[in-house]
Amino acid sequence: MRRRIFFLATAAAGMLAAPGAVHAATRRRFPELSAARRLQLRHAASGAKFSGIYRTGQSVDPGAMAELSEVLADTRTGAVRPFDPEVIDILWELGQQQKFTEFAILSGYRTPATNRAVHGAGDSQHLRAAALDVEMPAAKFDAFGEAALRLARGGVGLYPQHGFIHVDSGPVRRWGGGGPAGTMAVRAPKLSPAEERLNRLAEAWAAARR
Repeated sequence: MRRRIFFLATAAAGMLAAPGAVHAATRRRFPELSAARRLQLRHAASGAKFSGIYRTGQSVDPGAMAELSEVLADTRTGAVRPFDPEVIDILWELGQQQKFTEFAILSGYRTPATNRAVHGAGDSQHLRAAALDVEMPAAKFDAFGEAALRLARGGVGLYPQHGFIHVDSGPVRRWGGGGPAGTMAVRAPKLSPAEERLNRLAEAWAAARR
């Protein structure tokens, strides 16, 4: 009994003497506690903002995602659609790589009417709340675009003349580039008929999955 009391007292003293070691052990046992993903963004058109943690480890915060979905709503109608966490993860990862503290979003979710009004593609990932048009300063355009292409997690569209980069969580593809705001000239390669059919199948699969 005395040995047990002595052991507990010694352990408690060690914990008080080395709190950092205790915290490190806790992080090793529960890695999700130290894997919180924080994001700060604003919608350039509406002025709506989000700042906070949207994911901890493998778990997405439903409340934070609901708030993000409202911030990224269709700006013409105010319509809200639950945003795809995967494209939010893409944005977060690029922000970590490129040291962005805040993102300005030009376009998030679009209704079909809004998509037609801005001459968006008929199968745009914006229609599925799975795409973001990110305003990009000219000085950071090339580095961010190259990072997005290297990530290979979805679609990347480069619009240097308009000052934004499109990212989405659909099939991996790329288009755009060049122009005065960026030196990178990345264009979608010409596809064979078989490759075009595969792309259409991939888009159909992505739509069905959502």
